[in-house]
Amino acid sequence: MTALWTSAQAVAATGGRATAAFAATGVSIDTRSLQPGDLFVALKDLRDGHNFVAQALEKGAAAALVDRVPEGVAEDAPLLIVPDVLAALTALGAAGRARSGAKVIGITGSVGKTSTKEMLRAVLEGQGRAHVAEASFNNHWGVPLTLARMPVDSDYAVIEIGMNHPGEIAPLARLARPHVALITTVAAVHLEAFENIEAIAHEKAAILDGLEPGGTAVLPADLDTTPILTGKAAQVGAQVVLFGAGAEADFRLLDVQLKRDATIVRAEARALPLLFKVRSPGRHFAANALGALAVAQALGLDLSVAALDLGRWQPPAGRGMREVIPLDAVQDEMAFELIDDAFNASPTSMAAALEVLGAAEPTDGIGRVARGRRIAILGDMLELGPDEIALHEAIAKHPMMERIETVHCVGPRMKALWQALPRTQRGEWHETAPELAARAHHLVDAGDVVLVKGSKGSKVSLVVDALRKLGQAGAARSRRTP
Repeated sequence: MTALWTSAQAVAATGGRATAAFAATGVSIDTRSLQPGDLFVALKDLRDGHNFVAQALEKGAAAALVDRVPEGVAEDAPLLIVPDVLAALTALGAAGRARSGAKVIGITGSVGKTSTKEMLRAVLEGQGRAHVAEASFNNHWGVPLTLARMPVDSDYAVIEIGMNHPGEIAPLARLARPHVALITTVAAVHLEAFENIEAIAHEKAAILDGLEPGGTAVLPADLDTTPILTGKAAQVGAQVVLFGAGAEADFRLLDVQLKRDATIVRAEARALPLLFKVRSPGRHFAANALGALAVAQALGLDLSVAALDLGRWQPPAGRGMREVIPLDAVQDEMAFELIDDAFNASPTSMAAALEVLGAAEPTDGIGRVARGRRIAILGDMLELGPDEIALHEAIAKHPMMERIETVHCVGPRMKALWQALPRTQRGEWHETAPELAARAHHLVDAGDVVLVKGSKGSKVSLVVDALRKLGQAGAARSRRTP
């Protein structure tokens, strides 16, 4: 396998000292996923990566990036010693970006970053060699790690950039130096750290500070804060492409139809008709997909091929993935449908998820309850600031709530929603997710469609795990919806 980083290249990038020559074929920060030949980066976070260097070398790491010789590691072990490991990783990422001829796409937004990034993976892999950030590697170590992992021969690279506090996006954008920057949307997320939604918009717009000269900004057209985004684009001299439902949008949504297993979208791309689908229902998926297609055109890709490839995309686990969980080892129809959206939550994404649940079709007459039900299991939305209780309570007024039979709630904030619901709609409320997870077998029946949604910190993914375990004959009989 071709070396991603030789010791000489890594030394030149970081200014460190190599104790031995090495050739690394990858870069890893976690011994659990480390592959033989990786350069292990001993970051300090919740745990000190230096404590795992010996284990990494035993598993076949080519070398370790460290700020000292760790205890229990031989002096002649292959190490790249630097004053600061995170700074060295950042330098390695900058060098990876500098040596690449890839067209780079940067993505940020209050919601939809990861889903849109994965849509772009489906689009770009059909038209070249694409390097795409893993999971949600979008912070001060995730962005440089993604750049450091970028193969030299990549045609395209997709870098996700996130934030929790002011001032985080601009330096990561300058590191990534995108040719195209996409902002999915601006919404009431992380209000705990920002004065208002306008402040969030200014922070999201900071991704344009890293845009390459002559680069393109792909921006949502329909927001109250759109003028902030377009104003920033004008300030940095970016070309602007707008996407959304409004008449001023270059990529304009005309019609969205939510089917059981797909979203069918009719749109216009600069007045040219465009029809495409994604393999999961959700109006928010339609908007994200349109943004991804606008990026594809900005890159000069074949838009028809991109639209077809987009049809292969499905949301990953925790982000709206749908699956059928069988409850009987013999009768396949004895099953319920699970919508796993347990990775993150905000008022905007919560509304989108409820719309998906409201459009779902339960199956009558196959379970203990004669009628199939739409069931929502909702965990706390975090980092919403002083209005968090009112924002949770307001979910009760969402129009799709009328189509939902039962709502179970997890967490102190979601108690506000639970109390605002009609008594006939209230399910169970529990302080913590493990308490509700223990009740999983009481919550669902064959024929039901069950949404689980909440911020990652609410740990409602534990409820998802418990619901999956209700499946008969193990994972082999659980199946993704087609």
